[in-house]
Amino acid sequence: MRDAIFIEITATRGSAPRDTGTAMKVTARGISGTIGGGALEHQAIATARRMLAENAPERTQTYPLGPSLGQCCGGSVTLHFGYEPRQIDAPPAPAPIVPKGHQTRALWLWGAGHVGRAVVNNCPAQVFDVTWIDTAPDRFPAHVPDHVTCVPAIDMPRLARSAPPHAHHLIFTYSHDIDLALCAALLGIRTASIGLIGSDTKWARFQSRLRQAGLDPTPIICPIGDKSLGKTPDAIAKGCMATLLETRRCKEIL
Repeated sequence: MRDAIFIEITATRGSAPRDTGTAMKVTARGISGTIGGGALEHQAIATARRMLAENAPERTQTYPLGPSLGQCCGGSVTLHFGYEPRQIDAPPAPAPIVPKGHQTRALWLWGAGHVGRAVVNNCPAQVFDVTWIDTAPDRFPAHVPDHVTCVPAIDMPRLARSAPPHAHHLIFTYSHDIDLALCAALLGIRTASIGLIGSDTKWARFQSRLRQAGLDPTPIICPIGDKSLGKTPDAIAKGCMATLLETRRCKEIL
């Protein structure tokens, strides 16, 4: 009886969350690495665990990243489900060291998936007090740093409308619909900044839908991060932190 399946991206078309060759490991009770998170990864993990339970043969499957998965990347991803080990992402690096003496600021982090966890690991405690929100307690890791407060909230957009006016926000949930609802809610209150993970295609669609709702999407930074660093959660997290630290520095100067 096999105890793990390796899911590898073998082909992509159009906009996709990760590149060809990216792989993750799935066991009956755990995962390592990521193929991009969201609904695609959720469905792939479920498939892998069914295969383990049934001792099924290896398979390859193509997933369109459209309405059927609740994603609007506009492309497709081909995944191979196999039993031969594949190299997966290394764990995120520890948070950067920032000199003491800085006043901390509120950071509300929406989503406890791979990117959210990488942001927490890269977030300097000397700079940010983090409120970490997702839909259920089991979405969070067992242990979090002291400067992080986990808040389970079934209705995250409703909670967003009561966020403090000085907070920074980063949106990384597993659902594009929740991401959009959070954007709409946060545009209705005062914020220090709003960052959103996403492709150019996702952002174009979000801008259109927000404007149709009578909202100005200009304050939202999307895609958040630095594309030149790569698509791994750790790379996205490092880009997000660099953007946030620069935004905070500019506000202090002003």
